[in-house]
Parts: sequence; structure tokens; C-alpha cells
Amino acid sequence: MTLLKKEIKICLGSSCFSRGNKKTLQVVQKYLKDHQLEREVILKGNHCFSDCNKGPVLKIGSRLYEEVSDENVLAILESEFGEM
Repeated sequence: MTLLKKEIKICLGSSCFSRGNKKTLQVVQKYLKDHQLEREVILKGNHCFSDCNKGPVLKIGSRLYEEVSDENVLAILESEFGEM
């Protein structure tokens, strides 16, 4: 049986990047490392989700999170990966 990896796509377009996704990316990378999820989760940068007015944006699987910050991303990650 093959386990499917979850995928995180973080918007690194200029709007999201300048409004905080640079720092959010660092928090996500640290979370994955601290929880030993680096092999179970694929982390990718995404150019733009075309939701700049709702950014910064982060997508986990098919779920899109808006107005993500380095302060609320841990709660998002816990809700997605808390039971992995």
C-alpha cells in the first residue's frame, strides 16, 4: 500500500511574498522539520494563485487558506497534520 503525500503550495508571487509569505515559508519549513514530516509532505513554491487581494495564500491539498501569516500558519498546520 502506498501512502499519498500531502502537498503544500505556498504562493511566492510578489504580492504574497512581500506581505509575509517569505516568513511564513520559514515557519512551514521549521514545522515540517521539527515534526519529522519532510518525507511525508511535499512543499512547493507557487507563482500565483490569482487571489492577491486575499493573500498571503497557502494551499494544502485542495484546500486554499487566505490571509495566512507567520502567526496563524501554525494553527493551520496543526489542523492539517496534527494526526499524521
